[in-house]
Amino acid sequence: MKQSGEVAAARPSGRQPVIVLGTIGHDAHIVGSSVLRFAFEEAGFRVVFLGAVVPPEEFISAAKESAADAILVSSMYGMGRIDCADFGDKCKEAGLGHVKLYLGGILVTDPEHWPETEALFKGYGFDRVYPPQTKAETAISDLKKDLGLSS
Repeated sequence: MKQSGEVAAARPSGRQPVIVLGTIGHDAHIVGSSVLRFAFEEAGFRVVFLGAVVPPEEFISAAKESAADAILVSSMYGMGRIDCADFGDKCKEAGLGHVKLYLGGILVTDPEHWPETEALFKGYGFDRVYPPQTKAETAISDLKKDLGLSS
């Protein structure tokens, strides 16, 4: 969600879209984000891969340094409420309000219904929120649409 008066930064025509990807917080899970890395690279994205156990500030620094179009956050250990609560606000404060924010994985430990979980994280500023077992192709298709790359 954009702040009033905030203008989306335009990606130069013909520039390969750039994403920052990693696993947030104290989460050491790496397989899923590694699969995403290769799928997004194969789909034509430049991926700045941060790996696992990544603090929010590192995502933000990497996005600024790479002029990222999107930040993709993975969380598989159920602590998304803690790790992601102010992620959207931190991005806006850093001047990244135009950057698409995607989140996926096992985000909570309690048995909430998915619509409630999705709404919670969208309230934290994420543009798209995915449940466990979402296929990489879904996120790739969504991001292409969100960046105006799909035909």
